[in-house]
Amino acid sequence: MSPTRVLVLNSGSSSVKYQLLDMRDSSRLAVGLVERIGEQTSRLKHTPAGGESREREGAIADHDAALKAVAEELAKDGLGLDSPELAAIGHRVVHGGKTFTEPTVIDDTVLAEIERLIPVAPLHNPANLTGIRTAQVLRPDLPQVAVFDTAFHTTMPESAARYAIDVKTADEHRVRRYGFHGTSHAYVSRATAELLGKDPSETNVIVLHLGNGASASAVRGGRCVDTSMGLTPLEGLVMGTRCGDMDPAVIFHLMRVGGMSADEIDTLLNKKSGLIGLCGDNDMREIRRRVDEGDEQAELAFDIYIHRLKKYIGAYYAVLGRVDAVAFTAGVGENAAPVRAAALAGLAELGLAVDGERNAVRGDEARLISPEGARVAVAVVPTDEELEIATQTYALVIGSGNHT
Repeated sequence: MSPTRVLVLNSGSSSVKYQLLDMRDSSRLAVGLVERIGEQTSRLKHTPAGGESREREGAIADHDAALKAVAEELAKDGLGLDSPELAAIGHRVVHGGKTFTEPTVIDDTVLAEIERLIPVAPLHNPANLTGIRTAQVLRPDLPQVAVFDTAFHTTMPESAARYAIDVKTADEHRVRRYGFHGTSHAYVSRATAELLGKDPSETNVIVLHLGNGASASAVRGGRCVDTSMGLTPLEGLVMGTRCGDMDPAVIFHLMRVGGMSADEIDTLLNKKSGLIGLCGDNDMREIRRRVDEGDEQAELAFDIYIHRLKKYIGAYYAVLGRVDAVAFTAGVGENAAPVRAAALAGLAELGLAVDGERNAVRGDEARLISPEGARVAVAVVPTDEELEIATQTYALVIGSGNHT
């Protein structure tokens, strides 16, 4: 019998998130997080299915040590990396450029291309590469698969993907709109169609992935035709610490008049803007608490957030022409009822409305929050990027016969 387990790794600059799944029923055998890698205060939290969480604290020097620690924790539960049940390791890779349009078995050529894309993903691709290389050392015989955040968005037409700048310059420096959160948008658009009892190929969905990072996508018949993030994850919606859409001349102004360097502006726009720049908080729960207490700065930040979100909903409605559903997902999208209500307020003429009672209900399952008989369904669909990565990894490895 073929092995059925997939280990999913999401390697950040100082963290590794992981899940071990059994693809026979998509069940989670273990989940965990290693954080603050490279610090004296490193921490590993590991939770086996049906068991108590375990924590380890103390210095974890690098990703090699982190993955070895993960392997030790898995082994304690009889789920070690040496298990013959392990079919593959699936890696989240943020940027695949135009090259990678689907999950890909990793070899030296793939590694070289991921490395070549570092200039357009300097915060993410290096960490992803480190996780891959470390996993290859631990299990050199096992297929390693890269699942790219950008892949789902490679179906965008050139009219949506290209910026209106000189073509030669754009091509030479790979400047175009790539989009991100692709595994989430793929999973949620498909799950939304299933919730409606429709085939994804016949369903048009606006997906709103609203977390600390936030993005919107227009999905026609299961294929992305537009998305809000661009060359990097900075473009688009107002986010926790990122500004989203902005006149690019602001950068020149800050250089010339403010005397700021490129690095200073990069830090400003990526880490000190968005909600935290507007009101000092990037946690939507705290912002809503402040709004309820009459805090005008928090209220303005919330209004700016909603204004941008509503503009994208309207724009993608126009792009799609016919919309079957709007789906909210990720931390804010799944849990912040006031955000969902405000984003669709006043859009009844488009067939978009939220039922107050349904919207107030919290839950872990996909559900409709639009009124009965609404022309356009409004859904809350919890995202599952790890399951999507595992599903794509397993399908590729088993389908190709490329497994141990």
